[in-house]
Amino acid sequence: MSRHPEVKWAQRTDKVFITVLLPDSKNAKVNLEPEGVFNFSATAGTDNNTYELKLDLFDKVNVEESKINVGVRSIFCILEKAEKVWWKKLLRGDGKAPHYVKVDWDKWVDEDEDKGLGDLDLGGMDFSNFGGMGGMGDMMGGMGGMGDMMGGMGGMDEFEDSDDEGQEVTKPDDKAKGDAKPEEHGIGSSKKKEAEPST
Repeated sequence: MSRHPEVKWAQRTDKVFITVLLPDSKNAKVNLEPEGVFNFSATAGTDNNTYELKLDLFDKVNVEESKINVGVRSIFCILEKAEKVWWKKLLRGDGKAPHYVKVDWDKWVDEDEDKGLGDLDLGGMDFSNFGGMGGMGDMMGGMGGMGDMMGGMGGMDEFEDSDDEGQEVTKPDDKAKGDAKPEEHGIGSSKKKEAEPST
């Protein structure tokens, strides 16, 4: 029995963005029909589970102008609408969308704020056209190496945090004098002396 991957979607007046979230997918196949039928199938997971999806989109699409990018964690599609109008929803019919279809709030804009792609960050994705893809065999060709994906992260030093911010730091010889109460130095109410570090 096949499973359904999670799908996120957003739109602009002229485009629909569909992201199929399926990490480490193998043999991903996407078929888009001009009538607005979106078919997806792939295998994923250690057991090579089969994932399938068929979406009857709200309206027709332009297959030749639509684009796809298969990544390591997801399959991202930009579908060109046949008519440049705002869709009421993603899918045809009066029913509620399936539980695995969700709005992609990272890409969503309201109809009155639609400025095309605007500041949408596509992360330098290499898109292939649906129309010129043929057998989907070359889909992974434009992905390139992932070697320097972590390059800009640097060390974790900037994330180190100290719980003693805003507290007065006590010098070891101040404790030895015994002229101040431990509570004044944020040490607590314990009267034990700590051993001095040996050199």
